[in-house]
Amino acid sequence: MSGGGGHGSLEPPNFISLLHGRFPDNHVVHWLVQYENILFAVLAGVFLSVVFAAGTRRMTVVPGKIQNLMELIVETLQDFFTGILGRYGKTFVPFLGTLFLYVFCMNMMGLVPFLKSSTTDLNLTLALAFCVFVTVQYTAVTKLGAKNYIDHLACQPRSPGMYLLAVFMLPLFLLLDVIMPPITLSLRLFGNITGEDTLLGAFLDMSARNLFEGSGIGSIIGGGMSFLTTVILRFLSVLLGTIQALVFALLSTIYILMVLPHEEHAH
Repeated sequence: MSGGGGHGSLEPPNFISLLHGRFPDNHVVHWLVQYENILFAVLAGVFLSVVFAAGTRRMTVVPGKIQNLMELIVETLQDFFTGILGRYGKTFVPFLGTLFLYVFCMNMMGLVPFLKSSTTDLNLTLALAFCVFVTVQYTAVTKLGAKNYIDHLACQPRSPGMYLLAVFMLPLFLLLDVIMPPITLSLRLFGNITGEDTLLGAFLDMSARNLFEGSGIGSIIGGGMSFLTTVILRFLSVLLGTIQALVFALLSTIYILMVLPHEEHAH
């Protein structure tokens, strides 16, 4: 996975791209550039692990501020996912909650100076979507059974005409319900976060050019306006990054819901 924040792209520069600009022939820097998206993804995972480990290290009956925050996050996510999945919800809260927090953390990293959103890499969003795909298919086979799952995808044929129709419907629903969801999940997250970071990078580049390469009062005003726009965009990016993480987790929840036994989600 090669990334390019700042070297040949409009994304805001990160510390790896800055090192690459300063030491382009260094083998260690070249390795960092080659795997920068993986490294920032690992950094997001380490950050979440450290934060939650610190917040739950000394659990007390009367919680402190950090423990209160951790419990609020966990309870909110549990209520959200169990409200959709019913009694099966608690089984999937660890997976879906971690998925939301991980995607959210990676999205927010692009707004921190010298860091990068790993979700701007299609390979990584495809990997996340593949995790959802495996979870959905495993749930379908274990909760419905392989035979009932295929019967579900074939629209439950019960007559000769329906069996004939199932020959055409089964490939269609395999495409729509099995193959396409992880692809659309990955493309949606990748496209939105990449567009957001590219827009931020373009305005940062514009403000820097106006301030440092221009001359006169016009360049100062132009640079100031570009910088103000960048600040506003950063606030909007926080909202967009949160929404995209929520959408990713919510759609994953719905895909799981669709393969649960019907009596559990008939409502």
